[in-house]
Amino acid sequence: MNVHHLELFYYVAQHRGIAQAVRQMPYGIQQPAVSTQMRQLEQDVGARLFERSPFRLTKPGEELFEFIRPFFANLDAVAARVGKSTAPTLRVGAAEVMLRDYFPAVLQQLRADQPSLQFSLRSGFTSELHAALRERALDLIIVPHTGRVAPGLRCLRLLRLQLALLVPQSSPLRRADELWQQPRIDTPLISLPDHEVISRIFQRGLKRRWVEWPCALEASSIDLVGEYVAHGQGLGLVVNVAESAMPPGVRLLPLDGFDPVEIAVQWIGKPTPMVQLFLDHAQRFVAQRWPRTKTVVETTIDGRRRDATRAVPAGAD
Repeated sequence: MNVHHLELFYYVAQHRGIAQAVRQMPYGIQQPAVSTQMRQLEQDVGARLFERSPFRLTKPGEELFEFIRPFFANLDAVAARVGKSTAPTLRVGAAEVMLRDYFPAVLQQLRADQPSLQFSLRSGFTSELHAALRERALDLIIVPHTGRVAPGLRCLRLLRLQLALLVPQSSPLRRADELWQQPRIDTPLISLPDHEVISRIFQRGLKRRWVEWPCALEASSIDLVGEYVAHGQGLGLVVNVAESAMPPGVRLLPLDGFDPVEIAVQWIGKPTPMVQLFLDHAQRFVAQRWPRTKTVVETTIDGRRRDATRAVPAGAD
């Protein structure tokens, strides 16, 4: 008998149905997967455990539920007792620019609130961070938001950042749209890989302007983009952050008219106390720095998007 199937059955019995159980589980799983595993559990025990509609536990289901309930119902309490002697750790994944320019202020607030809180920080591409979150190697990630939330994930949309071109200080360019007026752009483009959200948004904007400008030099981080621009290797695609965060010898040209990149926090299931604390401080930080910005929490349940608030983030500068 699969212990994971027993855990799923505990949630199904506790919340009186598969759809209700999926919404309450502390990790992401889709309703069809739970249904399949419940059928397999019934095959393993050799009995029908519950009626689907309307929901009702059968006699074997009641007996099994009473047997497993004390174990699963007390897991959180046991974990809390066991973990009292260890300092809590929050594992955060984000792009380097987020960890460098924005996370320190949130970290300072968190430490003031929870002095014993420890952090594990990891940078990487969006796809890598999503994989680490799915594998439970991270508690939350701060990533560009594509407009869709993967099943089982929850998402707090924080702010929008404008895209910009990074050019050498000596460049004659004064506005980015001067490039679109050229018959052909010969200067190499330095950017993150094509699959990254920032690159996709930029190329979509170029297509609307009937401009072709493929990436000539692929960088693994925004910081690296800046270094290559500073060394005269081309023009770089970045988000519009403070120029003080860029290497000397470069300047920013805002990409007016291009879609902004939306930054969001994503996590799995019901937030733990430490994740919730981070979300609270992240929203407070955004409200202080960009007062007009409104945050939105969204989740995908049974393939449908659900927003916890009806707010549209304003543009951040």
